[in-house]
Amino acid sequence: MNALVPLMVTLPLVGAAIALIAGRHRRTQVLVSIVTLSLVLIIAAVLLVAVDTGSPIAVSVGGWPVPFGIVLYVDRLSALLVVVSSIVLLAVLLFSVGQGAADGDDDTPVSIFHPSYLILAAGIFNAFIAGDLFNLYVGFEILLVASYVLITLGSTESRIRTGIVYIVVSLVSSILFLAAIAMIYGALGTVNMVQISERMTELPQETQLVLHLMLLVAFSIKAAVFPLSFWLPDSYPTAPAPVTAVFAGLLTKVGVYALIRTETELFRDNDVNTLLMIVALATMVVGVLGALAQAELKRILSFTLVSHIGYMVFGLAIATPAAIGATVYYTVHHIIVQTTLFLSVGLIERRAGSTSILRVKGLMRAAPVLAVLYFIPAINLGGLPPFSGFIGKFALFDAGAQSGTPLAMVVIVGGIVTSLLTLYALMRAWNLAFWREKDDHTETETLERIAYLGDAPAAGVQTERRVIPRIMTATTAGMVVVTIALTVFAGPLYDVCARIGESLLQPVHLSQLQEEAGR
Repeated sequence: MNALVPLMVTLPLVGAAIALIAGRHRRTQVLVSIVTLSLVLIIAAVLLVAVDTGSPIAVSVGGWPVPFGIVLYVDRLSALLVVVSSIVLLAVLLFSVGQGAADGDDDTPVSIFHPSYLILAAGIFNAFIAGDLFNLYVGFEILLVASYVLITLGSTESRIRTGIVYIVVSLVSSILFLAAIAMIYGALGTVNMVQISERMTELPQETQLVLHLMLLVAFSIKAAVFPLSFWLPDSYPTAPAPVTAVFAGLLTKVGVYALIRTETELFRDNDVNTLLMIVALATMVVGVLGALAQAELKRILSFTLVSHIGYMVFGLAIATPAAIGATVYYTVHHIIVQTTLFLSVGLIERRAGSTSILRVKGLMRAAPVLAVLYFIPAINLGGLPPFSGFIGKFALFDAGAQSGTPLAMVVIVGGIVTSLLTLYALMRAWNLAFWREKDDHTETETLERIAYLGDAPAAGVQTERRVIPRIMTATTAGMVVVTIALTVFAGPLYDVCARIGESLLQPVHLSQLQEEAGR
């Protein structure tokens, strides 16, 4: 099994090299990308079964003894997230293939999308299986470099402008992360996560708190936690539909993953839970209020993305095995559902020529399948029972109620209100875009009815209506099926997440890591 671990990173990198060489042969690029991500999905699924029924797997790259050199570490959490990420990356890739074929991209002599996409995948996978902070930093930088290319594809003015903001914010986060790594190495003489957790108690509480807060701020920028989420709503909507979908589903969750590792392993005895509770509540409320003020579907979803990061931060703040397990389950749910919603909005944009809820109307009669593809993940994200969104939120609220603190109760109330407002924002959009008949109201009449949306950004953008290829519809439908599967198979999946919650709060010793790497 150990030999399979490095393949999750090396396969996408090799695939990217092949795709770059085959830049003038689009079909070859597509085949390489699909095969590469499919192989990673199979490997990750095998490793998930192995670590869930056995013990974590550690691999020392280059044969260096642990903790020296690069250590790749696969436990239940990292294996599960690689499986989910592979599913999302593969689905979005198929969606983009259909879009490229329909828009005439097959005639492009050289394509950079597939190499960049596979490098992005390599960075995500590397971040999930990194056993030390510096390798985690490398994973972040790999995916960020690729994301810089993907977010500016097409080189339009709006994409370049938002890409610059994204780049600057990401660089600030990376510099802060790198500075924290340097300080941790200077204080503890290691960047290995297991060694850091063992040695952290040797430092004064004040020093621990400074290091803790530096990592929290760096990862909170990447995870789009309020008030460090200002960059996201403007950055994601301008990118191409497939890029927006994969960014929304995965990139912020890499930051959440880093927060989980930080809170459960590195600073287990350094308590900032009260701060996290307050930040979680602010993220929920501010994010959903931002969504209510938007008239463009991508921006609505971008603000709900910010809002629902608050639920994950809330689970980390509770810091019990049940809460951590619920956080992992909700993270998996959000990756799948948020990606699916952005894919469905991509279909709406092609069918209606706009994503403004002031312009789009009559789609229920014109595209009933599209109505279903949007409706199911929308009510799931809103938290209606019996869907996975309800299951994840209920588990988080139950863990918060068991903690019994007044602040936790306040956050639970805020979470319930946020869920209801999310449902309202998404259903208002569904009502206007699908139920409203074409001759019901003009855009001006709609603005009069919803006056507060008159100055919403990008509310009047109109693009050319285009045919929706079957592969794009089929891919989105497949992702909707996956969102339903999160509910149908919620029992087994939640059991895995519960075991993750229990194991993360149990310290791993260096001797165990050395033993696992020596197998």
